[in-house]
Amino acid sequence: MKIATYNVNGINGRLPVLLQWLKEAQPDIVCLQELKAPQERFPVKEINAAGYEAIWKGQKSWNGVAILAKDLEITEVQTALPGDAEDIQSRYIEAIIDQMVICCLYLPNGNPYPGPKFDYKLDWIKRFKRRTNQLIKMELPAVLIGDFNIIPEAVDVYKPERWENDALYRTEVRKAYHELLNKGWLDSIRTLYPDETVYTFWDYLYKAYDRNAGIRLDHILLSPYLHSGLQSGGVDKHVRGWTKSSDHAPVWIQLEK
Repeated sequence: MKIATYNVNGINGRLPVLLQWLKEAQPDIVCLQELKAPQERFPVKEINAAGYEAIWKGQKSWNGVAILAKDLEITEVQTALPGDAEDIQSRYIEAIIDQMVICCLYLPNGNPYPGPKFDYKLDWIKRFKRRTNQLIKMELPAVLIGDFNIIPEAVDVYKPERWENDALYRTEVRKAYHELLNKGWLDSIRTLYPDETVYTFWDYLYKAYDRNAGIRLDHILLSPYLHSGLQSGGVDKHVRGWTKSSDHAPVWIQLEK
């Protein structure tokens, strides 16, 4: 089974890119972030025509997450991260697909640091960790997948010294990420490529993609039940070079259950 994540940076404006990639890559399950579209403007007809069922949580102009599946039933669990009824940002959607819990997330960016946006990020992470701890305790086959907006290590960023006071690379958020790993979640891409430079995002500015001046923000974490099934994975970096593409590239793994 091929499971992928892709921050599309506006699903309607980049729909041709998404559809081209879906046709080329043929993932079974796809998690999308930054739809930047209200609920009623999700292009469900086009997604269905490409062979995928979908659930989604939209939001006008910002955020938005979706889960797509090909020839698999999607059972929606929740469309918001528990713990804060006043948080209306569309950043989390959870479903059961093929007896796996799929947790699609678009974790807050948190910039500028310091400030209320960073505080919101830390609070969101606390709530997220509560949910992930529940999944570990229940010993469920689960996948945490999406744009974490966290750069885990120095190897995951071009010129890390420039990022020390950025909300993506602050000590607090990197510590939280490693606490997830310590609880039993497996960073699938880093496991497959322990010593290699792997990026998933390249800014539109300064010819970052051409210089490979990137960062690794998009992650696929597996619960202990799924560790042994990890077969392969990678980043479809070439998609970032397509015309009118997102500033992120799709990330995928092949999982044998």
